[in-house]
Amino acid sequence: MFQPKDSSQSPRFCGVRTFMRLENTATADHVDFVILGVPFDTAVSNRTGQRYGPQHIRNFSVLLRPYNPDQDIHIFEYCSGVDYGDIDVVPGNIHRTYQKIQIGLQPILEKSVVPIILGGDHSISLGSLRAFKNRYGPVALVHFDSHGDTWDHYYGEKYMHGTPFRRAVEEGLLDVEHSIQIGMRGSLYGREDIDDARELGFEVITMRECRDQGFPEVVRRIRDRVGERPVYVSFDVDFVDPAYAPGTGTPEAGGPTSYEAIEYVRALKGLKLVGFDVVEVLPAYDHAEITAMLAATVAFEMMSLVALNKRDHMKNSNSRR
Repeated sequence: MFQPKDSSQSPRFCGVRTFMRLENTATADHVDFVILGVPFDTAVSNRTGQRYGPQHIRNFSVLLRPYNPDQDIHIFEYCSGVDYGDIDVVPGNIHRTYQKIQIGLQPILEKSVVPIILGGDHSISLGSLRAFKNRYGPVALVHFDSHGDTWDHYYGEKYMHGTPFRRAVEEGLLDVEHSIQIGMRGSLYGREDIDDARELGFEVITMRECRDQGFPEVVRRIRDRVGERPVYVSFDVDFVDPAYAPGTGTPEAGGPTSYEAIEYVRALKGLKLVGFDVVEVLPAYDHAEITAMLAATVAFEMMSLVALNKRDHMKNSNSRR
């Protein structure tokens, strides 16, 4: 059983930095989830430095504790998990990096372990989804972001951080009829920037719709859309208003607070969650580590969802005996 060091016995400033002080070992044996870094940022269109995101998130995560009071679960009473380390990306070569992501995820997914992936820019999601397709077939996507990332190209390039989900649809990686994007806002080149995602098959809930319809209705739409399908959750930190997440490359004003964003993640409880990513953390713009705090907490909530699903599965198994 892998679990974090007890910070009441071992000071947080001691030891090598891993996520939440989990053991650093590249194993998929006897674990329910792994933390996996993908420090790649060659596909960004504005500010760079997301390659340092995984370690920045890990640095803050040592403050996290194992009990989640909002979900009423002690993660490690039900789950075992490790910090698996990082994928050895290839700076400047997105296609070789995609290959490394697929190869790196294969032994994890073969054992039905849930990866929680720390980016890196949002282009890395395409490599992850290719690996998930090989294990689960096309998966549903729940995508929290201020941008749809369904553009066709940047500067004539098809593989950028604003294009991964168009490529994922084209490659048949997504069960798009059960996929949904939440939080789109900000200035665009034209109406088609939103319409294109809908034409690809996504349900899209803009930030204005989130405000107008309210949290319970948005959650209902997410859950109805996904249904019983295996689901991959992608969380871009620019989903959150830059007042709460300044450390990112393409911030957009008018987003949710950190509390509201975390509540959206918590509301995914009970879905068939097979993988997650948290992307676009850029340390150089992160004042007082507040973006790292948000990203680490989102990853912690993702771990909690894995634990909740395992607890519910154990209860259901026991009730059938």
